[in-house]
Amino acid sequence: FIEVRYRGNNRFGTAAESITRQKQQKLVNAANFYLQSRLWAQTLACRFDVVALQDTTTSTQIEWIKDAFHA
Repeated sequence: FIEVRYRGNNRFGTAAESITRQKQQKLVNAANFYLQSRLWAQTLACRFDVVALQDTTTSTQIEWIKDAFHA
């Protein structure tokens, strides 16, 4: 599962920092619902990645955080 976050500036923190424990729990709940509703997916291993996009004055930085958090 991949969560994509974008921030135009750092005024309220970075894109990666915007994924709070509460947001993580919502993602875990959604993933569990998805996996449980599909018989073929119930035994699959999964992970949670984050793609964080951050604007700078000259470009957009992209950070891919593999296995960013655990269920």
